[in-house]
Amino acid sequence: SFLFCLVFLLLLSSCATLPVHPPKGAAVAYTVAPGDDLLSRHAPVFIIENPASSYNRIGTPAASLAATEKERVFVDSGKPTIYTRMQRSDTETDSYTHLYCRVHFEKVPVKIVPFHIGAGNNVGLIVVVSLNGEGVPILYTTVHTCGCYLAFIPTTGLSREAYPENWIKTRRSVYSESLPGLLDFGNGRPDRPNTLVLIRDGSHRVKDIWLADRELLGQYRLVEAELKEVDTLESLPLKGGEGITSFFESTGSRKGYVKASYKLFERLFMSWWALDWRVGEDKKLGRDKSDGPVFYTSLKPWNRESSDMRDFSSFLKFWGWRL
Repeated sequence: SFLFCLVFLLLLSSCATLPVHPPKGAAVAYTVAPGDDLLSRHAPVFIIENPASSYNRIGTPAASLAATEKERVFVDSGKPTIYTRMQRSDTETDSYTHLYCRVHFEKVPVKIVPFHIGAGNNVGLIVVVSLNGEGVPILYTTVHTCGCYLAFIPTTGLSREAYPENWIKTRRSVYSESLPGLLDFGNGRPDRPNTLVLIRDGSHRVKDIWLADRELLGQYRLVEAELKEVDTLESLPLKGGEGITSFFESTGSRKGYVKASYKLFERLFMSWWALDWRVGEDKKLGRDKSDGPVFYTSLKPWNRESSDMRDFSSFLKFWGWRL
C-alpha cells in the first residue's frame, strides 16, 4: 500500500550511520573573513556536500518583481551570506554570549530515495554558538529554521554540572544523524580552532561537527561568505521595482513565516498529529516572545511554549541544560 511504502522510505532515509566525510576536493567550505571580533573568531565553517547542485550551496535571500508586478522571493545560490545576531544572558553561574548564525538554501528538492519529507523552498539552518564569560565556546545548538532537527553539542569548556541528566558524551543518534556528544578542546580552552559543520546533500541536515586547524581547511574549496545582521532579512532590495520587501510574510496567518516556504509533505503526513497546519514551514526566530511566531522545537503540542527558542535561556532549561 502507499502508506507502507511511505513508512519504508522514511525508515530507509533515517538510518543512523557514522558520517562519511566527502573526499578531498569534493566539497566547499564557507568561511568568514578573519578578524578579532567574536563572530569572525567563532562563526562555524560550513562544509557543503555536492556543491555542484545549486540547492546545496549557501545563498542569499533576494526578491524581484516580475512584469506582472508579482513579487518573487527566492534564495540566490550564487552569493553566500551568513546572517548573524549576538545576544547576552546572565545567570547565577555566569554571563553568556550567544552568537546566532543563520544560512539559507534554494530548497530541499523533492526526492523519493532518500525521501525528503521536508521538501520545500527557501529553507534554512541556524547554528548558535554559546560562549561563557571568558569567551570560550561551551555549547553549539543547531536547528533548522522551521524549528526541526534540534541538536546540542557541548564542549569541554562546559562544566559537568551544566549537562542534562544521563548525557551521552560519545557519538549519539540525533534524528537519525550520528553527532558527537562532546567537542574536546583538550584543556577546555580552544587555541582558535575552526568548528566545522558538515551539511548533508539535499536535506541540509547537520551530518557532523568537528574541530580542525586552519591549515586543514586546504582540502576544501574555500568560499568566503558575507556576514550580515539577521535584521537585514526584513529589508531585501526589490529588483525590478522600487523599495524593499521582507523575506518573511508581514501580514495574515503566515506573518513571520518565510515567504514561499510551504512544506506539502510535512503538512500531509504530520500536521494532523502535530496539531499545526504550518508544521515544518520556515520562520523568523524572534529576539523574544513578543517578536515573530512561536519557534517551538518540540513536536509535542503541550511543549510548544516551553520549547520556544525565542527565550533562549528558558529554552535551554527546558531541554535540561543548566547554564
